Amino acid sequence: FHTVARMAAGSSGAELANVINEAALRAVRNGRSVVCEADLEESIEVVIAGYQKKNRIMSDTEKRTVAYHEIGHALVAALQTNSAPVQKITIIPRTSGALGYTMQVEQNDKVLMTQRELENKIATLTGGRAADDIEQATKLARAMITRYGMSEEFDMVAMETVSNQYLGGDTSLSCSADTQKEIDRKTVEIVKKQHEKARRMLCDNRAKLDELAGILYEKETITGDEFMSVLNGKVGE
Repeated sequence: FHTVARMAAGSSGAELANVINEAALRAVRNGRSVVCEADLEESIEVVIAGYQKKNRIMSDTEKRTVAYHEIGHALVAALQTNSAPVQKITIIPRTSGALGYTMQVEQNDKVLMTQRELENKIATLTGGRAADDIEQATKLARAMITRYGMSEEFDMVAMETVSNQYLGGDTSLSCSADTQKEIDRKTVEIVKKQHEKARRMLCDNRAKLDELAGILYEKETITGDEFMSVLNGKVGE
């Protein structure tokens, strides 16, 4: 229950209902009358990322690239003390269009995030390189400056407001053109700093990166425990 709850953290009531329905269907398809943990875990992934798209054939180069991408996320997350533990890593494509994903799961309920935790999240996003990751990292960095008061230059002044929070969360800036330029500059600075931190971590642990990417390439899906076992098993060797 603890694992399932952590994986479903932040889901809406409708999403939770979909998870239960998917789990029930999965149990029936497998000839069972009782839903098990694996049914719920897979159902959460279906709701988050879509169904497995096993007929999507990737070339050898694409598959290896995606493996390095996902292990990059996971390794940077694991090497940062304030990042959520890795639950699962997969390079099986999903119907959402994702070629793979790394699932991180908080061990405790979290409502607030510190500046350090936000910076670590940006670093984790830059540990792999894809359009969605870049977009998320940029949005987080920008929000740190314009909304969360995490900039020495602007201190506690709100530069951006969020409208229609539950209908997409559109944002609008309320500052001069010169200030907008400074916000853009600071946003780039934050992302570049965390990207460089992620690059250093991956370069310093290149042997583990190669080994883990090779395992993921072969198995296509590994659990967080398998990932940490390989990572910790090589420490000091």
